[in-house]
Amino acid sequence: MYKQLIGAALAALLVTPTVILAADSMPTKTVEQIFTEQDQLSGKHIHISGKVVKVNNGIMGKNFLHIQDGTGSEGSNDITVTSQQTANLGDMLEIEAIVTTNRDFGMGYSYPVILEEAKLSPSNR
Repeated sequence: MYKQLIGAALAALLVTPTVILAADSMPTKTVEQIFTEQDQLSGKHIHISGKVVKVNNGIMGKNFLHIQDGTGSEGSNDITVTSQQTANLGDMLEIEAIVTTNRDFGMGYSYPVILEEAKLSPSNR
């Protein structure tokens, strides 16, 4: 009997797509869209894919990454991402983060829009 209960519980865990459901409810945006829609997106979790073009680790207890995805023009084609994780130049990433506007860290680090508390994972693209 216990084997049947354990088997059923494991089957339910394996079949239930909890990660997919969470990702589906999070809007996927481009770098350009984040800049264009920053007021509406402020405070919301979003998903973005892109290439790491700059890495600054260990600044104020965070890692700062710059991401591009081929959208936008000068001033709206590169988004800064903060995370406890890091990546290498050229890495393609899937990112889930909170959009924050008018963020001033002091010491010259001020951003009209930035992605914070990011979770990074390698992209399959």
